[in-house]
Amino acid sequence: MTISYKWLSEYLPVTVEPERLARILTSIGLEVESFEKFEEIKGGLKGLVIGEVLSTEKHPNADKLTLTKVSVGNGEPLQIVCGAPNVEAGQKVIVAKVGTTIYPVNNEPLTMKIAKIRNVESYGMICAEDEVGLGTSHAGIMVLKEDAKVGLDA
Repeated sequence: MTISYKWLSEYLPVTVEPERLARILTSIGLEVESFEKFEEIKGGLKGLVIGEVLSTEKHPNADKLTLTKVSVGNGEPLQIVCGAPNVEAGQKVIVAKVGTTIYPVNNEPLTMKIAKIRNVESYGMICAEDEVGLGTSHAGIMVLKEDAKVGLDA
């Protein structure tokens, strides 16, 4: 039988982590064979932040790439090389910083690292919806509403 942790938690007087709850249930004779985390979006958008494109300029070594400066709310803006045709200064966007793992719809998970793209370093990625598991479109980056707060988790 499969039971939802969220549903079961409604009947408990205290909050108990899933792993601990599994041990408790097993210790009183209700064997827990396994438990699994259910995520509507693979990876749960962990590590993705809201950024603001501060500036754009043509990549010196590529016709279809753009050099961007992106504020993610802490410290210096990130230089990110972007291949999306719709990137513009002033946009609020979803950013995968170095160290973040993304879960593209049609590909394997990918952990961001500093990359040299056509001889220019890039410190993250401005994401399209298919790159973070939110849809299938790869027509361009996701552009958020103007009131999105820079630096907050996506």
